[in-house]
Amino acid sequence: MTHGFKRSPHLRASFQDTPTHSVDVGGTAFVYRQLGPRTGVPVILLNHLGAQLDNFDPRIVDGLAATRWVIAFDNRGVGASGGKTPSSIAEMARDAVAFVRALGFDQVDLFGFSLGGFVAQEIVLTEPRLVRKLILAGTGPAGGQGIDKMTPLTIVDMIKGALTFRDPKYYLFFTRTVNGRRAAKAFLQRLTERKADRDRPISLSAFGAQLRAVKAYGLQAPQDLSAIRIPALIANGDHDRMVPSVNTHDLARRIPGAQLVIYADAGHGGVFQNHADFVPKALAFLEA
Repeated sequence: MTHGFKRSPHLRASFQDTPTHSVDVGGTAFVYRQLGPRTGVPVILLNHLGAQLDNFDPRIVDGLAATRWVIAFDNRGVGASGGKTPSSIAEMARDAVAFVRALGFDQVDLFGFSLGGFVAQEIVLTEPRLVRKLILAGTGPAGGQGIDKMTPLTIVDMIKGALTFRDPKYYLFFTRTVNGRRAAKAFLQRLTERKADRDRPISLSAFGAQLRAVKAYGLQAPQDLSAIRIPALIANGDHDRMVPSVNTHDLARRIPGAQLVIYADAGHGGVFQNHADFVPKALAFLEA
């Protein structure tokens, strides 16, 4: 692992072989990987429940990094990042903001997937001047329909995965149709492409803290999303079981001027299943 943040010249690396860096955030080491041209406003990736650096879809990351500076990181207590994982979305958002500022950025674009989308919304609402554009995928608003049920759903599918010798994401992120099963296998294969310098698995304590944060977020009062005045792109599959797709439509209605993309025959991982369509849409949105 290398340490420190350098605005180095652009190297045409792929996510599977880009090095892992570490930056001090208030005395705690946060790990991250960056790729793409080191110019313009960077895109900060905020990942899903139970995820660390190796769980970002390399097709999404490499696709964005073709023209954008992309930074993926492990929030506090996740993967190889130090500290104790917070059990609230608000604390996770504060840590993410501290990470961004530790890298010296005054403005970023955010791409939040699932739990990362909860965190991204909180960042925009509390630090509106920090964020230029917002991408939300497979996610929903505070108090959204069914979000408080994510914990039992996840645990059931983790057990199902153990019994069938499959990664739980095979069930959680994709539909059970032919297309969904094929996409699940391809996605999980992509996550194994990186062979060296892989991240640490998320700990049980960190995963438990995230589950508590998700449940509390699902039960809290709705937020005033009309306060979000930056461009927003919102995407999901039409059959999301983890964060029911109705929440995606709700976000698009409540965030002024939001663009909405819904993929047919797709679940929570709709943007992974349809990466070839989604990446150009995301780049067009970021570069507009």
